[in-house]
Amino acid sequence: MNGSARGTALVIFVVAVPALLLSMRSAAAGSVRALITWLGAIAYIAYQAVLFIFATPFNQLFLLNLAMFSLAFWSAVAIVHQLDVEALRARFSARLPVRGLAIYALVIVMLNALAWLRNIVPSVLSSTPPGWLDGTGLSTNPIYVQDLAFWLPLMAVAATWLWRRKAWGYLLVGSILTMWVIESLSVAVDQWMGSAADSTSTVASATMTPIFGVLALVGLIPLYVYFHHLSDVD
Repeated sequence: MNGSARGTALVIFVVAVPALLLSMRSAAAGSVRALITWLGAIAYIAYQAVLFIFATPFNQLFLLNLAMFSLAFWSAVAIVHQLDVEALRARFSARLPVRGLAIYALVIVMLNALAWLRNIVPSVLSSTPPGWLDGTGLSTNPIYVQDLAFWLPLMAVAATWLWRRKAWGYLLVGSILTMWVIESLSVAVDQWMGSAADSTSTVASATMTPIFGVLALVGLIPLYVYFHHLSDVD
């Protein structure tokens, strides 16, 4: 698990933080696309900050991890509060394949939910400790909590709004698709580094690295389509 955490931290520093800084700079210059990638990077950082807080033992980085989560959360609130979502929707071409993007997002939601529930449901119906916690040092899985309680419902609602061409759907789907690409890359790296740290690990496998690497590349396709149909700087 230490190896996996180091892999996640590596992606934060090498991918997420540079994406965040470049997006902030471009947004200050008037780029609308940068606002979307800014929110996507923030979402990824907030997601990982929760895991650093709740999925690692208390350590000397606790306050920094807490600050990372707080800054990401309130930055997102500040951006969304100031953003004119109706004006954003008007910048999209009428040819944007909203239903195709919505279906792609919903497929991600369904596959993720099924993957997690496949582990959770049998464990809930059993009186023995769940095997999927073996080797983690955790009493529960904060990934399941985050995804099933917040991120997957948000993505499902955003996809539905986009299908109906509602303004918030345009903003949220683009941001979540950005987050999904970074997250896929992050999983690929953390699985590789976790497996390298302990080849006998039951929670990290190098065989997952190429799978999530491919998912990250596939995720760039709908993201390109999304940004291609968005008019950027005035």
